Amino acid sequence: MPSRKRSLPGLSVGVLADASAVGLLALSMWLITRAGDQPPILHLTFAIVGVRALAIGRAAFRYTERMFSHDAALAQLAKLRTTTFEALVPRVPGAIETRRRGEVLAAFVDDVDQLQDEPLRVRQPIVVSAVVVGLSLLLIGVASIPAALILAACVLVAGLLAVWLANRIAGRSDRELSLARAALVDALLERLAASEVLAAFGAVGLQRQRISDCEARLARVQLERSRAAGLTGAILALVSGAGSLLVLWVLLPGLGTAMTTAMFGAIVVVPAAVFEVFAQYPAAIAARRTVEASADRVASLTNEDLPPEIPVDPAVNDGDAASAGADARGSDVGDAAAPLIEVTDLSARHPGASRTAFSGISFALHSGETLVVTGESGAGKSTLALVLVRFLEYAGSYRVRGVEARTLPGRVLRQIVGLCEQNPHLFDTDLRQNLKFARDSATDDELMAVLEQVGLSEWARTRGGLDAQVGERGALVSGGQAQRIALARALLADFPVVVLDEPTAGVDRELADRLLTDLIGAVPSDRAVVLITHTEIPAGIESKTLELPAPGEVVPG
Repeated sequence: MPSRKRSLPGLSVGVLADASAVGLLALSMWLITRAGDQPPILHLTFAIVGVRALAIGRAAFRYTERMFSHDAALAQLAKLRTTTFEALVPRVPGAIETRRRGEVLAAFVDDVDQLQDEPLRVRQPIVVSAVVVGLSLLLIGVASIPAALILAACVLVAGLLAVWLANRIAGRSDRELSLARAALVDALLERLAASEVLAAFGAVGLQRQRISDCEARLARVQLERSRAAGLTGAILALVSGAGSLLVLWVLLPGLGTAMTTAMFGAIVVVPAAVFEVFAQYPAAIAARRTVEASADRVASLTNEDLPPEIPVDPAVNDGDAASAGADARGSDVGDAAAPLIEVTDLSARHPGASRTAFSGISFALHSGETLVVTGESGAGKSTLALVLVRFLEYAGSYRVRGVEARTLPGRVLRQIVGLCEQNPHLFDTDLRQNLKFARDSATDDELMAVLEQVGLSEWARTRGGLDAQVGERGALVSGGQAQRIALARALLADFPVVVLDEPTAGVDRELADRLLTDLIGAVPSDRAVVLITHTEIPAGIESKTLELPAPGEVVPG
């Protein structure tokens, strides 16, 4: 929810907008009825001006209310997206691997966006309708207590019926909505990501049918929700008309004696305006149910339990770099004389796995050193890389400049230890923007300089410089070029420790030796490198070696 300071202007102007709508209908009816008596025009001047003011005010207040309320809700939504993403970071990879991609994407995008309805379509309509309906009943009560009581009873009956009907009809659809939406997103993702495979095996038609079935399911759910909304509106309209008739029947005997004709007309027509405002309440209750379902799914996604034997310090991923007393690169963390990273009897496993990926690992790494981590496939090399950047929890000791890693906020640690993945992610934009994700303040000259360091400057010039497109997920560059771009980003981010995870995977031996030499040589001498590879390193690279045992074996002392 936005803060009270940001919510209050929208609430206040919303009350004025709905009050203007009720006042406009009542005053218009009074003016029409009074004008039928043909009084002097001066007797109608106040009402004429009031009708114009309320008509203009209703539109102006509604526009202003939308500006205030949406500004507050969207600003809060931006914070919510960020905090949700930060909550997902320690759970990737591993903790959400049991969920389908469409389910994760729907929860992170659609369900998080749905939460903005809480201030916009739940709390504000309930508060505004309660205030306006209450004021309307109070003013009607001044003129006629029986009319006020009848209208209050009609509002209560209509509200109970509408909410009961909406819960009965739409309750199940609210639970199914996210599942149907996730299934459709998952089918679309598979169609787009595996289009070549589907075409090769002649399965495009089957996938299209699956998408059509998912669309039909989602349409059925939405139709059921629309049917509930239509029936709710019908109930409100029916009770509104009944309320007007009852008020008419009660007030009719006193017409001309206890009440003027103009006042009589205004009071009789007011229930229609009041119910127009009150219609927000059942809609808000239905929206609240949808918001709660979305909130439950987001909470389920972000609160997935990590292994119970490896407890998580809540401060690890609070994202508050200031709490560690660190600057933008974490340079104030720990003791500058201590090893950059030091692990002792380190072990780790993926959430849900039956065995550890590795155990008993110990090493220390200082500035200017290179550690080569080797081992068979499945020995846990890539898992070690994930542990070093705290994407996976660990047991044992892992210290960064003498400070235990789990006591540092994740953001601070990842400003010290940077990871170049085996398959680095490149965004479907130009080379400039792909580099600026590491440091958005970098100038074009600085970007070209770092490309020179990683041996890509000449290639970039032949492709149009920094405006060169890299394609979706780097489709327009080779594997080696993608690794060099990833290293350029790491150099721009100025990580004291750079972890290179299988940078030569899929590259022939001659090119692999050249690539390794260039990558390690590009790292400044006051930084440290952890090189994870399954191949021999070329001669001339000074390094320490850590060989991980095959799965099931024990690390030799």
